[in-house]
Amino acid sequence: MCVCPCPDRTRSRAFSAPWLYWPPIMAVPKRKTSKSRRDKRRATHAIVAAKVNVCPTCGQPKRPHHLCPTCGTYKGREVEPLRIDAP
Repeated sequence: MCVCPCPDRTRSRAFSAPWLYWPPIMAVPKRKTSKSRRDKRRATHAIVAAKVNVCPTCGQPKRPHHLCPTCGTYKGREVEPLRIDAP
């Protein structure tokens, strides 16, 4: 119980230190990222050329596991294009 004339709810506010609990503006790393760790993370960021196969039907280049843009076949079968656009 507080001896001073102020109510208990203002007493707790008066004695708290707001600078102790002030939230930081943004997250900051505790340690510097080493060159080895940085380079290991960037090892997967390489740019690679797209793979290209030859269509067995028409002989034109096409992407693997995709419909041939020239003749419209996939795995040697004629594929009917979609009538409506897929979402």
